[in-house]
Amino acid sequence: MQYARSLRRTVLLAATLLSACAASEPGAENGQLNAAGQRQADVFGSYLSGRFAASQTDLDRAATDLLRAYRAEPDNSELLQQAFLASLLDGRPDAETLALKLPDNPAAQLALADQAALAGNWDSAEQRFHALPRQGLTQLLQPLLVAWAQQGAGRTDAALATLAPFVSGARFQGVYALHAAMIADLAGKQADAARFYHTAQTEYGGLNLRLAQILASWQARQGHQAEAEATLQALTETSGEMAIAIPAMSASLATRPVASATDGIAESYLALAAALRQQDQTEYALLLLQLALDVRPGFSPARLLMADILDGDKHPGNALKVLAQVGATDPLITLVKLRTASLNEELGNTPEATAALEQLARENPDRPEPLAQLGDLLRLKSRFGEAVTAYDRAIARIKAPTRSDWPLFYDRGIALERSKQWVRAEADFEHALQLSPDEPFVLNYLGYSWTEQGRNLAKARQMIDRAVEQRPNDGSIVDSLGFLMLRQGETAPAIRQLEHAVELEPEDSTINGHLGDAYWAAGRKLEAEYQWRRALTLKPEPDEVSGLEAKLKEAEAQLPGPTTAERKVP
Repeated sequence: MQYARSLRRTVLLAATLLSACAASEPGAENGQLNAAGQRQADVFGSYLSGRFAASQTDLDRAATDLLRAYRAEPDNSELLQQAFLASLLDGRPDAETLALKLPDNPAAQLALADQAALAGNWDSAEQRFHALPRQGLTQLLQPLLVAWAQQGAGRTDAALATLAPFVSGARFQGVYALHAAMIADLAGKQADAARFYHTAQTEYGGLNLRLAQILASWQARQGHQAEAEATLQALTETSGEMAIAIPAMSASLATRPVASATDGIAESYLALAAALRQQDQTEYALLLLQLALDVRPGFSPARLLMADILDGDKHPGNALKVLAQVGATDPLITLVKLRTASLNEELGNTPEATAALEQLARENPDRPEPLAQLGDLLRLKSRFGEAVTAYDRAIARIKAPTRSDWPLFYDRGIALERSKQWVRAEADFEHALQLSPDEPFVLNYLGYSWTEQGRNLAKARQMIDRAVEQRPNDGSIVDSLGFLMLRQGETAPAIRQLEHAVELEPEDSTINGHLGDAYWAAGRKLEAEYQWRRALTLKPEPDEVSGLEAKLKEAEAQLPGPTTAERKVP
């Protein structure tokens, strides 16, 4: 990095100046050198502090420190770039001022074009969008932005012509078709909109929240209310928590999701950010989402995605700040409240999270999601009895369980099993499989439980085999198969499976303990003792500790040499 070299020069210069000061007599010249050295050290310190804050996604601190460094050394081009990006990500007005000094920076040109669009200067916005380099991310984004600028200027035919080459067979064909549809829809070109919406629906590559909202609105506004409701309901197949937001989303279907060209620009940024998030390019995704929010501050789908990215990067506090700005009347507010409760729990604010979920349950008396999430919270706190009660309340709200409800019965089954209520737990696992017969985690949990109990081993083997077929790289599921093989006397195959499971999940105490059991059964007693001792170092559950210690005591009695206490796991 260019500034890294500049920083090294700065450090050397500061060290040289300070050395010279120490060797000379105090005086005016010496004072000037001291001041220069201190200034360079301040720049260096602010830069390092800002970059560290940026790495921690502390956007406010990063922008403050990097702006301070840049203002102290305004001729440094790398500091200018860093200060601009930090200001942009933090949503500061400084970003626009700095962008004017960065004619070759694509992000700066996007920010300036967006400001032109907000001011209604569509020709200027289009020129800046056209001038973007046709490579990388901007190559994908440019046609969408140019088309929306043309639509903003009232040139719908030109906008559709801009997107036409990308709607047929291009990469991200469904995205381009969706934006062509929204442009035609906004311009009242119903036939064109219908054609493009159909292409988007078939070519997008899977339903997501924003696509469902847009398609359902179009369907409802065309008089196809049942079709619109089915589109929204389909969201629950991939994410059960979405169900709580469906009533409010349904109530808002008459409103066109994209009411202006600037809204369309924000949609463009969101679409590409979602694609980048799937590729784990979260820094670029956050930049695009901030650009979206700069032109459309109330854009809740962008805030939800930004919060998910920040949470995934282990910054739940920042995610909370993003969601706090979603309005109380937003169609997605109930979903936002669920996510907010989850984030508060991550931050250790369990009472606040619990109270929020209880309040949300009261506000939505027919919905199970708040109580299901409360059950999850309590279960992960090992408060299994209380978790069962929460799940009971959630399930009582479901009149006719469907396939999408299987996780609730599975989760309650776990809480019941952990609270020693096996009969009810077994019934819940079997009910979950009735709703969704091939769920690998349910197959594994029930099959493993039967194996531990020495019951239904043939059926358990069939279930665990099906789970392994679906999740061959899941250490816990591979472990279940190895453990079952061991119980059935297949020691050598069990060892192979359990060694593979340990490779997949090396820090799991249960899996390491099972491998020790298999080694012991094969007569490999020193290796068994090693695995059991290793398992004890991996934070096993309290009920596992006594079993491991008993095995080690037996091993100590049979093995010559040092005692168990004297042997150490490397």
